[in-house]
Amino acid sequence: MNANAVVDSIEAVFRREAGRVLATLIRLLGDFDLAEEARQEAFTAAIEQWPVRGRPDNPRAWLIATGRNRAIDRIRRAAFFREHVAPLELAQTDESDEIDPSEAIFGDDTLRLIFTCCHPALNSEAQIALTLREVCGLSTQAVARAFLISEESMAQRLVRAKRKIRDAAIPYETPHPSVLDERIDGVLAVVYGVFTEGYAATAGSRVIDVELCAEAIRLGRLLNSLLPNHCAVTGLLALMLLHGARRSARVTTGGDVILLGDQDRSRWDRDEITEGLSLVDQSLAAGSQVSPYAVQAAIAALHVRAADGQATDWPQIVGLYEVLLRLQPTPVIELNHAVAVAMVDGPDKALNLVDSLAARGEVPLYHLLHAARGRFLEQLGRPSEARDAYGAALQTATLEPERRFLSARIAAIKI
Repeated sequence: MNANAVVDSIEAVFRREAGRVLATLIRLLGDFDLAEEARQEAFTAAIEQWPVRGRPDNPRAWLIATGRNRAIDRIRRAAFFREHVAPLELAQTDESDEIDPSEAIFGDDTLRLIFTCCHPALNSEAQIALTLREVCGLSTQAVARAFLISEESMAQRLVRAKRKIRDAAIPYETPHPSVLDERIDGVLAVVYGVFTEGYAATAGSRVIDVELCAEAIRLGRLLNSLLPNHCAVTGLLALMLLHGARRSARVTTGGDVILLGDQDRSRWDRDEITEGLSLVDQSLAAGSQVSPYAVQAAIAALHVRAADGQATDWPQIVGLYEVLLRLQPTPVIELNHAVAVAMVDGPDKALNLVDSLAARGEVPLYHLLHAARGRFLEQLGRPSEARDAYGAALQTATLEPERRFLSARIAAIKI
């Protein structure tokens, strides 16, 4: 393998394994910052050594062992041997050790650390934000986007959450089964955040990050095994499968965005759709309360059941969004509801809903709100205003394929 191929291989390993390597290092080292530094040093060592020695048979085990050993060296140099190193050496892992890919549910370090970060000592927003950034490897920008706040504000929130863990000496431990329910909401929000970033990336050149989508679905399956017949868990897994089934039809071969109505439905993954539809029925039947994830999965089910965009049951989708708004009244859901209303009652009513949402000032950085306004204004024959709305979306969009799409919409408007 030549040097360029080895570098490409290391990049692929990083995309696939970075989160799980960090999760295990956090468990072994007991400290976020030390684990982050150890992971960085391990990948640096891989870049230096793998082109010469070849890639190890088990890259994740090699990275964990190398990162742990570098951290131990760092602690020794800082003269903390007696306090820190002795317990670490009890958990020695030789770099040739195999990591069983079919780990027991709580033998999975990523899932264990997600539950740990969702400790009730942290508020719900801090739980989700910290886990998305530190355990699941999302960028601060991506996490900020999930909360519709600035990157600077999110960075400050993350620093405060990590300080709280350190100062309160929150343990890195597997929760007892009796407390799973009190942490599951945060855990599900984290897993969905990972999937969302994989399915609709915040920035960069790719619309879809297949590795992140796969990791989120893997975690969803583990949670469904851990808590079977839990309506929210089953609903989330159904939702991810039904969205994930459309991934190959969402972009052109050149990486450009394809809207739902223009997608080639023959390219949708029918096996994932069949599994997802079965889980939708289970999630709606489980428990005495309806989960927002189950309602979103039911909306996704209506899309995948339709032969084409015109055959979609938009009135039922509007009704489900109204149910969802009562359960989870967020700006993003309001926007999605407005888009569905446009399909039933026309763009004028939808524009009023979006303008009302924009007037509250809750989502000034959300480019999809401006893009939706542009679409409605264009449909209403108001091209100058539509171009301005698309321009506002372009100013805040950070994903290159979306920027190309918006630029094309602007160029196509004739005034």
